[in-house]
Amino acid sequence: MALLPFRQSKSKRFERLVHPHLRPLHTFAYRLTGSQHDAEDLVQDVVTKLFPKVDELERVEDLRPWLHRVLYRQFVDNVRKRPAGREVSENALGPKDQQTPFLETLSGTEPDPLTHTDNDRRSAILHRLIGELQPDQRTLLLLHDSEGWRQEDIAEILDVPLGTIKSRLHRVRALLRTKLQEEMEPFEEQQRGCQ
Repeated sequence: MALLPFRQSKSKRFERLVHPHLRPLHTFAYRLTGSQHDAEDLVQDVVTKLFPKVDELERVEDLRPWLHRVLYRQFVDNVRKRPAGREVSENALGPKDQQTPFLETLSGTEPDPLTHTDNDRRSAILHRLIGELQPDQRTLLLLHDSEGWRQEDIAEILDVPLGTIKSRLHRVRALLRTKLQEEMEPFEEQQRGCQ
């Protein structure tokens, strides 16, 4: 009589599949929600809903973007259920220095104090402007410019065509540049008047 091959329990199989992705999922959830507590709840909701589907998880070719897509959809569902007026915190954007790599044009030399103040002001204004974006715009910017996701992966996570991702990313960056220029203009005029 042949022995049946050892089959791991459902919980062990689930843990083997999902555990390596928990930290990035939590980071993504925190950036979306802006709250440690809400991020933990969001990840817990996703994990709880996926546990019965371990067989399906084992068939997913690339689990990383698939899990992020599931988490994002759960986040969107939660936002839709939220009472009107309750918005996601702008703290969901993460550290300021990680939010705007596409706008960073600083040279390798140490800036003078006036330039340093100007850069701090620009960073604070940009942080606020990002916080004022629509949730889908913030998510796109967060995934690409802060988390470093490829546009192809973002298209898969958000279930949107790649061309749409490219055009939306271009539009949101152009919007931020325009608003940043408008807000920085009075300070730049003041500096020119002092010279």
